[in-house]
Amino acid sequence: MKKFIALLLALLLCAAVAGCGGTPPAAANPPAPASEAATPAPAPASVPAEPAAIDIPVLNVYFVPSREPDEIVTATEPLKNMLIAELAKEGYNVGDVVISVGTTYEAVGEALSAGTADVGLIPGGTYVLYDDGAEVILTATRDGLSKDSDNAADWNDGLPTEPTTNQAVSYRALMIAGPSAKGMELAAKVNAGEELTWEDVNSANWSVMGSSSPAGYIYPALWLQDRFGFGISDLANAVQSDSYGSAFARLAAGQVDVLVTYADARRDYVENWNAEYGRPGSIWEETNVIGVTAPIYNDTVSVSKTSEIMDAALEAALQNAFINIGNTPEGKEVIAIYSHNGYQKAVSADYDNERAAQQLIQELSQDG
Repeated sequence: MKKFIALLLALLLCAAVAGCGGTPPAAANPPAPASEAATPAPAPASVPAEPAAIDIPVLNVYFVPSREPDEIVTATEPLKNMLIAELAKEGYNVGDVVISVGTTYEAVGEALSAGTADVGLIPGGTYVLYDDGAEVILTATRDGLSKDSDNAADWNDGLPTEPTTNQAVSYRALMIAGPSAKGMELAAKVNAGEELTWEDVNSANWSVMGSSSPAGYIYPALWLQDRFGFGISDLANAVQSDSYGSAFARLAAGQVDVLVTYADARRDYVENWNAEYGRPGSIWEETNVIGVTAPIYNDTVSVSKTSEIMDAALEAALQNAFINIGNTPEGKEVIAIYSHNGYQKAVSADYDNERAAQQLIQELSQDG
């Protein structure tokens, strides 16, 4: 009996230790196999730091003198803060924007070539003349005009030329005769449907702009060449005006009989014609178009290739800045000084026709 009880106790002890085979009891939470071990939690992803803004102490912006310099400086004053704000969005801290008006179109081209101007708002003709040192980044858009005929007489109905809602990337140059006896003589012939002769135009006193101005020189010179076989340099009496304002003042005073200008210029001098230049009638009644050029590709925003601060990134930032400015009412008010309504990106090839025109002008000058 004692042996039986001892054997029973031994069996119970063996069962309590998890079996007679001696296998140790299982852990309450057995470790997972190596292949199933918990993967460590990933470290939090680091957030890339914002790139440091690039400091530009001064951005030099130049304008050509197509209007009175003081008028341009006053009208474009708000552009300074607009450019600073827009370039800040592009990652640039601009300390100051200095706006200058060149004494001539050529002076602005030379400033871009020398790097003293970082940005220049210049006509296509000026750009291609100085494209060794300047690069076009934008072309301006303008309001289309209610008149756009090749026939000069169609412009002479005595009514204002009005803007339209259509945006145009080109414009015309006009030969405009004033209220002098010779100017009225030429206008009467054109309005009667008669062709002008070289003797007609050569007997007049002309006002022209600098030789790189598309509307004030290049395209009128081509107009003369196409019709008469002569250029501006062949005219017996042609004076260079320092601005269109002074050209219209000379026309109103009878000091010149004909001036060359952009197609909507009379709209810009409606009030000056009477209040400042002292004319009794409206500019639409007292002036007449005697010639219309082929379309001219619009003005440019160009940058200097030699500027110390200019590179591809800043060029792209300036493109965005000017486009954004041109899309706001406040920006449109500023750039209206040049009859610009906005901007679109441009490349050098856009101005290949302008290069052809410049080449012809050079050939005409050499022949002369």
